[in-house]
Amino acid sequence: MIAIVDYGLGNISAFANIFNRANTPFQLARTADDLSQASKIILPGVGSFDYAMQLLEASGMESELHRKVRDQKTPVLGVCVGMQMMARVSEEGTRPGLGWIDGEVKKFAESPDRSVRIPHMGWNNASPTRVHPLVDGLDDESRFYFLHSYYFSCDRPEDVVATTEYDGRFACAVAHENVLGVQFHPEKSHRWGHRLLENFNRL
Repeated sequence: MIAIVDYGLGNISAFANIFNRANTPFQLARTADDLSQASKIILPGVGSFDYAMQLLEASGMESELHRKVRDQKTPVLGVCVGMQMMARVSEEGTRPGLGWIDGEVKKFAESPDRSVRIPHMGWNNASPTRVHPLVDGLDDESRFYFLHSYYFSCDRPEDVVATTEYDGRFACAVAHENVLGVQFHPEKSHRWGHRLLENFNRL
């Protein structure tokens, strides 16, 4: 059973609609007890890093998430800010992240001529950098919807599974053991997003 962490942020209904159409069992997790029986977890997120961490802490689910992810090695997929929360820290705020993947969240630098605009918004390609079940069936032509001003910078290059070009290449999908994250919104990315979520469900 996939548990979608409902702590007050993220496109919960969009994920629910996709899973309903695919007849994929899921539940919304609003308490630690809801998470306890999950075989997979999706951690969505939108907005600012500190606010997301504050809401997660207030939800009472953070300790159970650590237990599931770190101790039980339950597969978890972070989406957008949910991915950024998996880092140690973010330049966007002062709160520590979950620390599940070694890395930091950094801000894009807007170019003086405004050829690079912040936020990075709209459709862009995601190019797999190595073989991984999360990106099975995807290639350089796969397109996803992005909306963000910050990006995940991995300490270990081998944790990057896909990159996107926006004033240089940045990691748009990461994975280390059971912890996976995507900067884009698969729930808004049509057939490519549906394929990625199917891949996650098959892990």
